[in-house]
Amino acid sequence: MEVDIQNSEEQIKFDEDKKNAPEKTRIIIVTGMSGSGKTQACRFLEDLGYFCVDNLPPVFIPKFVELCSHAANHVSHVVLVVDTRSREFFDNLIHVLEEMDRNDQDYEMLFMDATDDAIIRRYKETRRRHPMAPSTRISDGVAKERERLEGVRNKATYIIDTSNLTKTELREKIKQLFGKKEGIGMNISVLSFGFKFGMPLDADMVLDVRFLPNPFYIESLRHKSGSVQEVADYISEKPVTQEFLKKLDPLIDFLVPQYVREGKSQLVIAVGCTGGMHRSVFIAKHIFELLVKKGFTVNLEHRDLMKNDVREV
Repeated sequence: MEVDIQNSEEQIKFDEDKKNAPEKTRIIIVTGMSGSGKTQACRFLEDLGYFCVDNLPPVFIPKFVELCSHAANHVSHVVLVVDTRSREFFDNLIHVLEEMDRNDQDYEMLFMDATDDAIIRRYKETRRRHPMAPSTRISDGVAKERERLEGVRNKATYIIDTSNLTKTELREKIKQLFGKKEGIGMNISVLSFGFKFGMPLDADMVLDVRFLPNPFYIESLRHKSGSVQEVADYISEKPVTQEFLKKLDPLIDFLVPQYVREGKSQLVIAVGCTGGMHRSVFIAKHIFELLVKKGFTVNLEHRDLMKNDVREV
């Protein structure tokens, strides 16, 4: 059997070049009715890793897209929010989109919509002025804006009606439509800390483990952290620790998937003891290893460890 080595090498090179080629820029243009949830949608898209630009005049869209595609640090996922706040500039949007179509510039348009009743109710609740009715009735502004947006709506790739959607439901729709194929899971940070240095302000879940046996009172362990085997053995061999871990592991197994399902993009689990050197370090490391085994993206940080007198040699 003969093998065409040259063609094989060319195929390998082609596959390698294709693999290393920069990802094609995905452009999402977000527009729609004021009060329909464009800001919320943009936040959810940012959570998915998109670079978002708000209130960009339409005339700048083609040039901005070109700059993104040729940037040194290639920007592959971009969201451009365009709406009637840009006033007279907005009227150019249809012409800009037609020009992009002629030039074969790929884009997708998400049109955010809601019923007149829902929009008026939201403006009443927030006591904000409608951009197209600053000094008249909200209903007049809604009617005027809907008429102005009719042509743009007809060009939309996706339309989301938020009249009866909760934030969680909107997030899920955004994720289904625009989530990257490789997926971006929830980032989890496991943080050990010392209560005497203050609580971490960004913690979503705080575990106080000051009830566990404290190695600080053992002279040979006092200056060694909870990541050292001797200290870990001392803490883990105690009945109270073993009982705690039997309850902790199922709790973590249950809670983390609930946060993922709820749509959180980041979760901070903070574990505290008195100084942030022994017990909190040991338990934080245990949680970190547990979550890694489950396949989650996890970071481990010992915030206050080096504020103590650590001598591990």
